[in-house]
Order: sequence, then C-alpha cells, then structure tokens
Amino acid sequence: MAVSVISITGKGLNVSSLTSKSFIERLIQEDYKFFTGVPCSLLSGLIYELEDQNCEVRYVPSVREDAAVGLCVGAYLAGTMPVLLMQNSGLGYCLNAFTSLNLIYKIPALVIMSWRGKAGKDAPEHIIMGDIDQELLKTAGMEYSILSEENCEEVLKKAKQKICNEKLPYTLIVEKGLFDERR
Repeated sequence: MAVSVISITGKGLNVSSLTSKSFIERLIQEDYKFFTGVPCSLLSGLIYELEDQNCEVRYVPSVREDAAVGLCVGAYLAGTMPVLLMQNSGLGYCLNAFTSLNLIYKIPALVIMSWRGKAGKDAPEHIIMGDIDQELLKTAGMEYSILSEENCEEVLKKAKQKICNEKLPYTLIVEKGLFDERR
C-alpha cells in the first residue's frame, strides 16, 4: 500500500511513495541520527531499514522502553537528535521517565509508537492500552499525532517544531500496516 508524499525541494515537487525506507531516509534528512527502542512487529519495517544503514545513523536495540528513554536522553545530551521506537504497551514502562526527566528538563525525542489494540482488535494483552494510550499521553502533557500516509509531511513538520522550539518529546502513533513489513 503505497501513497504519494509530496515535498518541495529546490528542484520543485518531489513525489515518492511512503515506505519504511523512505520514512527513515526522511528522518535522517531531518537530522535524526540516533535510534533506539524495543522491537514491535508493527514497526518491523523501520527496524529492518535501520539495521541496514551503513554508519549514517546508529540503531541500538533496548531491553525496555524506560531504558530506551535513557538512551535517547544520553544521545541528545551528546548532541544527536534521538528517535525512540516502541509499542504502546511500553508507554506504561516509560511514562515516569518522560515525566520526571524529559518534560521537566526539556529533553526532546521523537517517539514512534505503534498502536496495538486499536478499536479492540489485537491480542487481548493489547486491548486496554490501545484504548487508553492517547489519554495517557494527554494526561502527561505529551503531544502526539496519528501518523498516516496522507499527513506524513505535516506531522513531521509539527513534531520537528515541538522538538526544536520547545525541547519536548513528540509522539507519532503508527497504526498497523504502515510500517509492519519491509516495503
């Protein structure tokens, strides 16, 4: 399922399809160079692309989401813009790290979070978090957008502004099918 993403370049309009590869390339173009997270099948296409990168970016798998938040903080303090990949069930593990570290001390990160349990469709262990993940983000004061093929450029621009101007994390929620395969 490919869709056109239109971006304006110095040469005019550039039309390309949104794939795991093109999305990672777009993030690299925006100067995101450090990636970490806990594997999720809905994000597997992105992870495969990150593992294929030749020294252009660094991908460090993490054992837990709160540990990944710590790695992102370290990367940011070392001068690299971080990206955290996780499924929404990991939000419970890392919410305290975000609220007691990133939000208080203004340490940004781009969070790419899969939306497991959307509309009650998934394995039983994902249903409750699928219903409450957005409310948890709102309660914590963390802004987010649901990423789609149609709004990719707009959402990335909004996230980058939040990250650069306010120095706060921004979450992109990814639905099943967007990046869960290598295409």
